Amino acid sequence: MKTDLSKILTVSGQSGLFLYISQARNGAIVEALADKKRTCIGITSKITSLEDISIYTDEEEVKLKQVFLNLKEVLGDADAPSAKSDAAQLKALFEKALPNYDRDRFYVSHMKKVVEWYNALKKYASLDFEDHDSESQEQEEAAQE
Repeated sequence: MKTDLSKILTVSGQSGLFLYISQARNGAIVEALADKKRTCIGITSKITSLEDISIYTDEEEVKLKQVFLNLKEVLGDADAPSAKSDAAQLKALFEKALPNYDRDRFYVSHMKKVVEWYNALKKYASLDFEDHDSESQEQEEAAQE
């Protein structure tokens, strides 16, 4: 099954990733990817979809989805290093996966989050992502016929 990054959420103050289930009157109903427990996240919490996150490079911003695909290419079937790995190991990984990342704006703390999310998706979801661009393109082509 393909993973829809627009429905995978990170919530400030909460560890792990969440799957968006439904909207509630006072926030959103989400399910933790790790233990499948459902909870309501309040409207005041900062909720971000993984699809909306980008990484700074020297030329442009690269969507997190592309970074995950690059990591998958570099790592193969292996897990990414732990978020508790030393900074040199994480930097070496991103040198291979995203060689032109912006060293002034993409910090080791960001790298730790990315590898944490990568490993969570690998373990609890899939690194095979839905492609919204091709879906919308197919819909436009069908409408033109």
